[in-house]
Amino acid sequence: MYSKIYIINPKVSIIIPCYNNLKLLKECVESIRVQTFSNYEVWIIDGASNDGTQDYLKSLEHPFRWISEKDKGVYDAMNKGIDLSKGEWLYFLGSDDRIFDKDTLVNVFNSFADSKLDLIIGSIKYDFNSEDSFFLKKNEGEIKPSWSRKMWVKNTLHHQGVFYKRGLYKEHYYTLQYAILADYALNLNLYEKGVQALMINQIIAVCGTDGMSKEHRWKMYQEEIDLKTNQSSVLLKPVFFAISLFKYFIKKRI
Repeated sequence: MYSKIYIINPKVSIIIPCYNNLKLLKECVESIRVQTFSNYEVWIIDGASNDGTQDYLKSLEHPFRWISEKDKGVYDAMNKGIDLSKGEWLYFLGSDDRIFDKDTLVNVFNSFADSKLDLIIGSIKYDFNSEDSFFLKKNEGEIKPSWSRKMWVKNTLHHQGVFYKRGLYKEHYYTLQYAILADYALNLNLYEKGVQALMINQIIAVCGTDGMSKEHRWKMYQEEIDLKTNQSSVLLKPVFFAISLFKYFIKKRI
């Protein structure tokens, strides 16, 4: 069901897909509630959770809105959020993520949101623990983005650190062809189409380390090979395979 109160034409729509992750969802919501910026709406897209999430969602008020129904995965939920939202900018958080601090949104949207560019890109910081890999713990967990040809080697953006102009989604949604890396596929497509981005020196979100892309299953690297091949040439598939195989074995060993 839908909540009854909403904001008309907010500056930013925050879209949160979730499923059976109530404890961390509450922390995510609280990181939004404390923001000193107020011109936003939140859409929580729940995949019919059975852990008490739906009762919690019913308790939320303006500017939080939600639906709870079965979906085809996280990217299907994100697409639903795109269709439901009204913001000039779109921002996607996982239910195990949280906005970095109370002034994050005001710093971004008071300083940069009048930019004529279509992407505002900042850093993310992992909320890592001792059992996480070296790759998540280096640089104290901070991952700085790159909007460059490095994207052909690895996914250099995290959607928790990116604000997207709504107009980008007139032609682009998250493809359900990729269950793990549809955001990578979208970002690479946008880069190749020459979409201009504003890079800012700011941490946007603190991210959990239990997501699908952190498991380093071979399925993820298969998706990486396929999406790069689909956006370039089948002749390059052996190159993409070699790169992915190297990354797979390195990350499995560390």
